[in-house]
Amino acid sequence: MATGGFRFDRFVLDPSDRQLRRDGLPVELNARYLDALALLVREQGRLVSKNRFLDEVWRGVPVTDEALTQCIKTLRRQLGDDAASPRFIETVPKHGYRFIAPVERVGDGSGPDAVTMARSEAQPQPWRRVLLLGSAGTIGGGIAGIFGGLFYGFAGAFQPLQPGMGAVSVLLVLLCLNIVVGLLGGAGVGFGIALAGVASGRPWQWGIAGGAAGGMVVGALVKLLGLDAFNLLFGQSPGDIAGAPEGALLGGAVGFGAWLGNRGAGSPLLGRCIAAAAVAGAAAGMLIALIGGRLMGGSLDLLARSFPGSRLRLGDMGGLFGESGFGPVSQVLTAGLEGLLFGGCVVGAMVLARRSLSGNG
Repeated sequence: MATGGFRFDRFVLDPSDRQLRRDGLPVELNARYLDALALLVREQGRLVSKNRFLDEVWRGVPVTDEALTQCIKTLRRQLGDDAASPRFIETVPKHGYRFIAPVERVGDGSGPDAVTMARSEAQPQPWRRVLLLGSAGTIGGGIAGIFGGLFYGFAGAFQPLQPGMGAVSVLLVLLCLNIVVGLLGGAGVGFGIALAGVASGRPWQWGIAGGAAGGMVVGALVKLLGLDAFNLLFGQSPGDIAGAPEGALLGGAVGFGAWLGNRGAGSPLLGRCIAAAAVAGAAAGMLIALIGGRLMGGSLDLLARSFPGSRLRLGDMGGLFGESGFGPVSQVLTAGLEGLLFGGCVVGAMVLARRSLSGNG
């Protein structure tokens, strides 16, 4: 092969020999589209603006934006790529395109070059991607736990308390509890989505399954340990606190929100991703409550009612929603709020982490 070829996935591109091959067989591309692909591959991991395409591929020949759009569409078709979940060519709306697949320089006998270095920066090893995205999801869950803990903490602290129980104590206990549960839930869903994305080669498309699996595992583990702890300390357990079904449904909804927010956008749009995941999480939370499940608010209320000596009372919170006591409306609306916070925070943190991986800022 002539000097200066590139290998990516099952393809070998040789710009000097004017050939693109897949599994050794030639792929049909006209000269201009081959030049456009060569430009993208040479700049792997970096943004290629529309102006650069016009200057270096069309060489000043006046063309419309539609010509570049058709070029990218053809390249994607020949590479077997999908604009909604790209593996090769990522769209950066209103700016240009970026080649995101790992690229290896071949045929010149040299060591690592600029392309290989760019690939190392923009496309980290799978374990590093899983670790970074999963950790971001964990942090996002913890942030959601802070907001949820403050909500339940202030609601509990400003209700009539039993003698000797301070409002600050109530606030701190509920805040810490919500943060711990948020971190665990964020870890399950975040790492589940990240592992599914790496295994499938598509960052978000398999996030529904990954999020559901991670949420189910963490939900089951938290419920098991929680019930064992209550049995050990108090000789009884409340029974129906949040567990695997709730975790699976909420995790799958968050994964769906992540996919929906990224659908059709090569470069993730933070606001759209957060909004989609927040809405999906809120819908899942409300559905969980409607079918008899419980998230944090429902579980806290159940615990308070199961232990007569409990100092925690959420009944007066129902007044915020026009109820006397923590009734069905309160459970549905608080579960929706929890799902909204959890989905938006987890996916928002993961999108920011993915941007740092791809050099998107």
